[in-house]
Amino acid sequence: MSWLTEYVRPRIRTLLGQREVPENLWAQCPACQQMIFAKEMEKILKVCPHCGHHMRASAIDRMNWTFDDRAYARIELPKVPADPLAFRDTKKYTDRLKEARAKTGLDDGLVVAHGTIGGRNAVVAAMDFDFMGGSMGAAVGEGLVAAAKLAVLQEAPLIVYTASGGARMQEGTVSLMQMPRSTIASMMLKENKLPFIVVLTDPTTGGVTASFAMLGDIQIAEPGALIGFAGARVIEQTVRETLPEGFQRAEYLHAHGILDMVVRRPEMRETLARLIALLMPLPEPEPEPEAVEPMVTVPEPDVAPA
Repeated sequence: MSWLTEYVRPRIRTLLGQREVPENLWAQCPACQQMIFAKEMEKILKVCPHCGHHMRASAIDRMNWTFDDRAYARIELPKVPADPLAFRDTKKYTDRLKEARAKTGLDDGLVVAHGTIGGRNAVVAAMDFDFMGGSMGAAVGEGLVAAAKLAVLQEAPLIVYTASGGARMQEGTVSLMQMPRSTIASMMLKENKLPFIVVLTDPTTGGVTASFAMLGDIQIAEPGALIGFAGARVIEQTVRETLPEGFQRAEYLHAHGILDMVVRRPEMRETLARLIALLMPLPEPEPEPEAVEPMVTVPEPDVAPA
């Protein structure tokens, strides 16, 4: 080290004063490792401007990016037993719930709201991976049923953003029962001839993929999203074959007909608005009745008797 770094630089810092730099000033893209100014993350919808990688987003982010003018109303979801099995691993399940609620500000891993998309009513349910890995427990299952009921009540389409590692192990069989519960929610929409659109985001795996996530009338995914049931390593060990490159990624599934489209996040709201307009056309106005001219009665002339 030279005298510039050992003597001059510390003297300059002492004279000018050391300015504290906030720790959250920059964010790093997990794909290309490039640094991104944190204040720009909301403007770019958490899509890396260098490589186009779609970073994970919260449920509230999804709502803000989906509804017109970021205007929507959240609904309160049904209450469920907090710890049905009194489960404990290295921590109590109740303690894990408290930590997840403090971290995300959510009651559980699903948010449901209603508003307009492209000027048409819509109900949106979004899963949050930051809440215990987006795992599906009783609260998420009940929330999906509540979202379907609201869509039927409003005669509106239901859009679900998935982001989950699968069933919530701390709820055991109760969590597995949410697979048929969520399937019932999708059937409610089909019976009422309402669109059910699923947007699969990174990651969507396990019991969520094996249930409602693959039952949409239209299946959309974000670029590069990991989508599958079991992990790639488990599949390789089972079939004893090397999986193809990009296996379980959105583009691979789209190429093999499992997804309808892969849509970049900045184009997602416009795409959803166009789909809703196609699937839920506005009713044609009733024709106005034709104007009928009033009949005029002409009085007969008085004729004097002869």
